[in-house]
Amino acid sequence: MAVLWLDEIGADDLESVGGKAASLGELTAAGLPVPPGFVVTAGTYRRFIEETGIDEELFEAVDVDAEDSKALAEAESRAKELILETDLPEGLREEMLGTYAEIGDGEAFVAVRSSATAEDLPDASFAGQQETFLNVTADDLVDRIKRCWASLFTQRATYYRQEQGFAHDKVDIAVVVQQMVAAEKSGVMFTSHPSTGEPKIIIEAAWGLGEGVVSGSVTPDNYVIDRTTGEVTDVEVADKKTMYDKDAETGETGERPVPEEKRTEQVLSEAEIDRLCELGEEVEDHYDTPQDVEWAIFEGEVYMLQSRPITTISEGEGSAATADGSGTAVEEGGEALLSGLGASPGIASGAVRTVDKLDQLDKVGEGDIIVTEMTTPDMVPAMKRAAGIITDEGGMTSHAAIVARELGAPAVVGTGTGSEVLEDDQVVTIDGDKGTIREGRQAEEETEPVEEAKPKTPVKPMTATEVKVNVSIPEAAERAAATGADGVGLLRIEHMILSTNKTPTRYIEDHGERAYIEEIIDGVRTVADEFYPRPVRTRTLDSPTDEFRQLEGGDDEPVEHNPMLGYRGIRRSLDTPGVFKHELEAFRQLFEMGYDNVEIMFPLVNDAEDVMRAKALMEEVGIDPQKRRWGVMIETPAAALGVEEMAQQGIDFASFGTNDLTQYTLAVDRNNENVADRFDELHPSVLELISQTIETCREYGVDTSICGQAGSKPRMVRHLVNEGATSISANIDAVRDVQHEVKRIEQKLILDSVR
Repeated sequence: MAVLWLDEIGADDLESVGGKAASLGELTAAGLPVPPGFVVTAGTYRRFIEETGIDEELFEAVDVDAEDSKALAEAESRAKELILETDLPEGLREEMLGTYAEIGDGEAFVAVRSSATAEDLPDASFAGQQETFLNVTADDLVDRIKRCWASLFTQRATYYRQEQGFAHDKVDIAVVVQQMVAAEKSGVMFTSHPSTGEPKIIIEAAWGLGEGVVSGSVTPDNYVIDRTTGEVTDVEVADKKTMYDKDAETGETGERPVPEEKRTEQVLSEAEIDRLCELGEEVEDHYDTPQDVEWAIFEGEVYMLQSRPITTISEGEGSAATADGSGTAVEEGGEALLSGLGASPGIASGAVRTVDKLDQLDKVGEGDIIVTEMTTPDMVPAMKRAAGIITDEGGMTSHAAIVARELGAPAVVGTGTGSEVLEDDQVVTIDGDKGTIREGRQAEEETEPVEEAKPKTPVKPMTATEVKVNVSIPEAAERAAATGADGVGLLRIEHMILSTNKTPTRYIEDHGERAYIEEIIDGVRTVADEFYPRPVRTRTLDSPTDEFRQLEGGDDEPVEHNPMLGYRGIRRSLDTPGVFKHELEAFRQLFEMGYDNVEIMFPLVNDAEDVMRAKALMEEVGIDPQKRRWGVMIETPAAALGVEEMAQQGIDFASFGTNDLTQYTLAVDRNNENVADRFDELHPSVLELISQTIETCREYGVDTSICGQAGSKPRMVRHLVNEGATSISANIDAVRDVQHEVKRIEQKLILDSVR
């Protein structure tokens, strides 16, 4: 049969249904609370590729050099294309949909999860879990099943099989289709310590669906329970910034900010912890081996979603290893820097190598310490070279934690600020048991000193004029938010694109529209999360042609004598509406995810015609200009003089880009050293244009702000406050000074008014 119900299968069916499905069948038979579902067998996948005749081409496509990242990417793309574009053999679709119709009267939302027949082998964390799709209905069921099949050939899975010597044509995949649990809380549970095997139950919990916990994108609460006494010995309540749940209108799964009052609230009650421990004991007793369990809670009921053996417990492991990457004992050292969750035991010392992008992996050498926000499958080769791993986000089931335990490398995850606090070449010692990072090298037996208190965010002076911050790259979001700024006055989208080293057109050609949109979503979301609910004003693409010409695909860029006066900003966006609409689509999806703090800002507009055309494209992609905040940059004299007509088009704000406004007003190329001494943002003509714009905008109820470099200068701050600007946005290192300057000026205005 093409499909089997979960209550029809068990451990003996591993080869035909895969580890995940076999486990769910076992749990169902044991009377544990498992949502109903069925499995599309591995034989069905095999029948599909053989009867349609794509098997030979498929296996030939993925037979590539595992160390060639470009070849791996091309293999993944071709395999996906073959599987998704090939129709199912006759009768298969009907059988799948017919079985689905028996779940929840045919109207159920289901989870579609891959269940590879080799995924539970030792070291299988390198192979990954393949795909999972949540909140799927009948319309998309067959497509999602095929996507699970295609995920057998992701770059990570292909790399793993090549490294392990597994033949691609010998590995099959089954797919579990299971009724969704609309989880209010979810997470994972280890019935014994995942590294040492100690009799401790470790539970990780977050709000909403468990996707964020399992993927490592959410840092969850962590609870440690002594199995001998039943006592909760340790509770770490995390700052849970985001959560995954189902959109009530579309039914799609999305990531959204956790409500402010729940971010630092403990997820699990005492009764829920007790119930999870009870079920954990039952699961381990059933399998007679420690288990890694995924669970969810809905309306007070706990459900078991998956269970698999913990493969990372070493026999006879009783204490952590000590290493410095060279096999020698570490020296004494010691200042405590930061802490997180000890996810893989051991002590390691080495030089920090901060990795923000994949093209930085080559700098990680033998014995170094990788520091990154979150590891990804592409980082595995570098992780193998490293002595230890530190991440900002993630818990015990994050990619970093799992791979580190497989490698036997110490890891501390969920530090929050590791990639900001630690610097390249800095020597640190990480303790994967205690979850600490300390300055220098230290001996294993050294007593840990009292950790220094983390610096607190300074108290912001109360001012009528808002003081915001400029953010150039998403990676700077946390540092920017720590200034206490009232929001982001300028987030530059071009840095998210330039970091790919490809022009937008080339990136879309190579990776597709969806990938391009996601690059923008990921970058903006990083900042929006950090500042929520404070506003994040995001500027659409504004790169001159000379910057694009340095990227892959830049050969076709025009050669301009002065690119700053040329093909850039809104004029380029309106001239290439196809690419521009992808940017706007990213904003639309961010709004759907709940990021109502994101604002859209159009650069280098000249007049109301530019605004009308941009507004029309917003409406085309489904953004309602009446419901979302959007505005323009005032960077040309034409824009300053024509702001009234732009205000009549419905803009919510106008923001001064003083770098360009100055060069266009004074006819001074800011990149020309011969006239650099004539560049003056405080020139009377520039200040007059700013004053006129503020006055006009005030008449129309349009907010005014500044996001150029001049916003950090005291004289410009005084001018803006005196003229009545709504906000001032400064560089990260200048925010505190600007806050105090604004307060001083406002107090003087008050005193002057009462004299």
